[in-house]
Amino acid sequence: MGSQTLKELHHIIFRAFDRYESEHMYEFQFGENFNAPEYELYVLPEALSQAIDKRRIAGIITKTRIGALNLTVGQKFYYWFDFGDDWIHQIEVISIDDEVSQDMYPKITARIGESPP
Repeated sequence: MGSQTLKELHHIIFRAFDRYESEHMYEFQFGENFNAPEYELYVLPEALSQAIDKRRIAGIITKTRIGALNLTVGQKFYYWFDFGDDWIHQIEVISIDDEVSQDMYPKITARIGESPP
């Protein structure tokens, strides 16, 4: 999964929640909490010109590979979709495996409950 981009992670989260309206803005935040004072931000290319604090921008979603993020087991980060309706997801790294698999990644490994409306 390390070679996939954050954009590909966005698409699998979308599929996991049965979403279909992909024309909204989204971003990934890396920090202690959502909108924490010191977070790193990964944005869509079109969001670069709209960013209020460009110093927080660490990368572009379409170019940032998951393997380049130096994630650690137990680390949490945030996926914020649709800045009007504020769909905020906390993502936790539960394992990291260096073995090369023939599976396609990212992938949905489990679903619990119904998708929100």
